[in-house]
Amino acid sequence: MKPTRFESAMALIDKKNAEDINTYEIFGMSYPKELLYSQRMTRKLLQFETNASKALQIAARAQHICRWKIPRGDYPMDRTGYLKWRETLKKMHAELTSNILKQVGYDKQYVDRISQLITKKLIKKNEESQTLEDTVCLVFLDYYFEEFAAKHDDNKVIDILQKTWRKMSKKGQDAALQLNFSDKSLILIKKAIN
Repeated sequence: MKPTRFESAMALIDKKNAEDINTYEIFGMSYPKELLYSQRMTRKLLQFETNASKALQIAARAQHICRWKIPRGDYPMDRTGYLKWRETLKKMHAELTSNILKQVGYDKQYVDRISQLITKKLIKKNEESQTLEDTVCLVFLDYYFEEFAAKHDDNKVIDILQKTWRKMSKKGQDAALQLNFSDKSLILIKKAIN
């Protein structure tokens, strides 16, 4: 049976992310970093929003498509450099995804909708954009937070947690509090949100 446009798009996004030269190790197995991240985004999105539209699922899967191609080190290591890097990444993610979607036959309106989700133009104003942002935050908290917290001092961790918390909806925050954290992380999270 011929794959659907949706299945083809997801497979092409995975194919791109499988090219990541950076790897992430879990249980002694090595995975391309962005391929693993994109699959975690899909899993978390469908746990958080079981009726997520296909457009939202594509945007979640393509959230970091080919992210390694624009390294953080190419930009000044300050807040301005960081924001510029993030904006450049968002544009690249949207562009690569748009090309894939056109290739599998989606129309301009659908492609534009997904681009808007990826570039996060309407957070707090659009339900799907907010759901995507909540998913990004939940993936960070569930899979990457403990590792991040171990590398930074408590004040920086609390600051990042507060920024993450502000980006989330009430539903996202409630879901975050259901995740499993170490005792130390739980103390930091409580400090950050109180």
